[in-house]
Amino acid sequence: MNREVRVRFAPSPTGALHIGGVRTALYNYLFAKKMGGKFLLRIEDTDQTRFVPGAEDYIKESLEWLGISPVESPWNPGDCGPYRQSERKPMYMQYALDLVKKGHAYYAFDTSEELEAMRERLTAARVVQPQYNSITRTQMKNSLTLSEDEVKTRLISGEPYVIRIKIPRNEDVRLNDMIRGWVMVNSSTLDDKVLMKSDGMPTYHLANIVDDYLMKITHVIRGEEWLPSAPLHVLLYRYFGWEDTMPQFAHLPLLLKPDGNGKLSKRDGDKLGFPVFPLNWTDPFTGEKSSGFREQGYLPDAFLNFLVFLGWNPGDERELFTLEELVEAFSVDRIGKSGTKFDIAKAKWYNEQYLKTKSTAELMNYFIANAKADGADVSTDKAEAIVNLMKERVTFPADLWKESKFIITAPSDFDQEIASKKWNSDAAKVLSAYATALDSFNGEFDAISAKILLESTAEAEGIKLGKVMQAVRLAVTGSGAGPDLMVVFAILGSAEVAKRIRFALSTLIVVA
Repeated sequence: MNREVRVRFAPSPTGALHIGGVRTALYNYLFAKKMGGKFLLRIEDTDQTRFVPGAEDYIKESLEWLGISPVESPWNPGDCGPYRQSERKPMYMQYALDLVKKGHAYYAFDTSEELEAMRERLTAARVVQPQYNSITRTQMKNSLTLSEDEVKTRLISGEPYVIRIKIPRNEDVRLNDMIRGWVMVNSSTLDDKVLMKSDGMPTYHLANIVDDYLMKITHVIRGEEWLPSAPLHVLLYRYFGWEDTMPQFAHLPLLLKPDGNGKLSKRDGDKLGFPVFPLNWTDPFTGEKSSGFREQGYLPDAFLNFLVFLGWNPGDERELFTLEELVEAFSVDRIGKSGTKFDIAKAKWYNEQYLKTKSTAELMNYFIANAKADGADVSTDKAEAIVNLMKERVTFPADLWKESKFIITAPSDFDQEIASKKWNSDAAKVLSAYATALDSFNGEFDAISAKILLESTAEAEGIKLGKVMQAVRLAVTGSGAGPDLMVVFAILGSAEVAKRIRFALSTLIVVA
């Protein structure tokens, strides 16, 4: 009988959610939707020493912004709760004790000093990776080397202990990964990981296996960094007797630095000037601020479209997808094994494409809000005209206002580099005559009529328009480049264009 597909995203609340974690959540969401299943979220907060206030709310808000909210979570519980591991603490010990009883785990009473002494001995013996394993455990203080009576005495007295898994000495552990195919690891390379810590909290390894089993998880889609732990998890499923319900694993490729040299980190974003978090984040302990994609002006659908391609491709030339189209197209077998370079230029390209698809009315909301924040009052008609002019030229919604504010607020200074090269007597002659022609202009002043009038004025002065066109732009906008100048003239109106020209003529010095 086929089980309902159930996947989970299981972040730890230790700070802002990294873009790699967001991608993991997205792939889980898409897979669940594609398979008609459910996407869950579980907060893995067993390590209370790393808990950061506000991190859980940050995770929730990030997923909501992107429209990939889970159907079961701490804030929307289902039948498999609680959905925070710290709230599930009482049950983990029984599972650890079950493994001890079956002979697959044991009590270890070693102090931190004894553990350090063991590592120093192994290092001195030139052991490359000193670890607590099938060989070294025979020399340590645990229930495998102590008598049964001594173990009981230590437990009754309340002596601190941990519970470790008993890894077999020489056994091949096989895993059929959905992305990488068969992975085989010999148990001699594994150590006896701690399952229950001395504070009574489970480690990730125990808690995540128990929780996935109890939450009926069918597929575990997670980052490549968990691949070395997968053989241990396979053994835990076997030792618990849960092999028949063990989920299928898929380990995602790394997100790499833009140069491809190593894993993408927050420091890379700080150094190169791009965010690696979905939202702005302020560290509650240090006050350090980190920028987010949302606050930098990325649209959620554009960000998702960019993110999904960091490791996956649809198998054809398509690049733009709605979320619904991504669900339809998504398949795990189209996820690559190799790491993917992070390309912020591509993220900007996606944002530009999605901005172009937005309605003028929606973009006007951004424009008017930014104008008001800057103290400008813009009429609806003028806002609509400016948005239509700028929407094909901008990367972020805020650019609509930032790159066109010169239309609303006349420039008080001018690009001096352009002025030194292009402002001359010919330009001044054409502009002076054009301002006079604008004063007596009758009829509808649109882009076409503005251009015809300018061309006829230059021709009458015996000057080629192309030679002075950049100076004309400079006089009206303050800069040497920008959107279609004749459309700008139409939005400004003939009187305002003439006024700006005369201000430029009185301000700029004509170079002979």
